[in-house]
Amino acid sequence: MDYLTEFFQNIGDTLSYMASLSVGMLDGVKYTVGLFFITILFSIPLGLCLTLLRNSKITALRGVTGFYVWIMRGTPLLLQLFFFYFGLPNLPFVGDYLILGRFQAACLTFVLNYAAYFCEIFRGGILSVDAGQYEAAQVLGFGKWQTNLKIVFPQMLKVCLPSISNECITLVKDTALITAISVTEILYFAKAAVNRDTNATAYVVAAVFYLVMTYGLTKLFNWLERRFHF
Repeated sequence: MDYLTEFFQNIGDTLSYMASLSVGMLDGVKYTVGLFFITILFSIPLGLCLTLLRNSKITALRGVTGFYVWIMRGTPLLLQLFFFYFGLPNLPFVGDYLILGRFQAACLTFVLNYAAYFCEIFRGGILSVDAGQYEAAQVLGFGKWQTNLKIVFPQMLKVCLPSISNECITLVKDTALITAISVTEILYFAKAAVNRDTNATAYVVAAVFYLVMTYGLTKLFNWLERRFHF
C-alpha cells in the first residue's frame, strides 16, 4: 500500500507541476498565435502577388521574382531570422532608418519566407487549370482579371488547399524558431523551465501545446476540403 500511495502521490505531483508549467507557457502562446496569424494574413496575399509576377510576360519581373523565391526557399528560415534581426540593422543606410524589435523581425522574416512558398503553391495551382478554361473565358468575353477572379482562382484554391494546409501546420511548428532571438514564445518558457528545474517535463507540456494547435488546424482544413468536395 505504501508503494501504491507513493505512486499516486508522484502522479499527482507531476500533474500539478505540468499544470503550473502550462500556466506559465500561456504567456508565450500570444506570441506563437500572433506570429501565426500575422504570417498567414500577409504572406498569402503577398504570395499571390508574387505568383502573378512570376507568370508575367515581362522577363525582368519573372527573373526578379524567381530569384527572390530561390533565395527565400533555398536558405534556412533560422538564418533569415538572424539576418533580419542581427544583420539588417548593420547594413549601410538601412540600419539608420530600420530598427526592428525581436517580434517585428520575426514577423517580417516569416511573412517574406512563407510568401515565397505560397507563391510556388499558387503557381502550381494555376498551372493545373486546363487551357480550355482560358479559351472558354475569352469566348464569354471575360477580361484578364475577370478570368482570374471567376474561373482561375477558385479552381486554383481547390487544388492548392491541401498544400496550404500543410504549410499552415508547418508554420505552427516553425514559430518555435523565434526563441533563437529571445522572443518569449512557448519553447522559450519550456527551455527556461528545464534549465531552472533540471526537469524535461516542460518539453512535454510544450509539445502538447503544439499538438493541440496543429490538431485544430488539421480538423479545420479537413472541414474545408469536405466543403469544397475533395
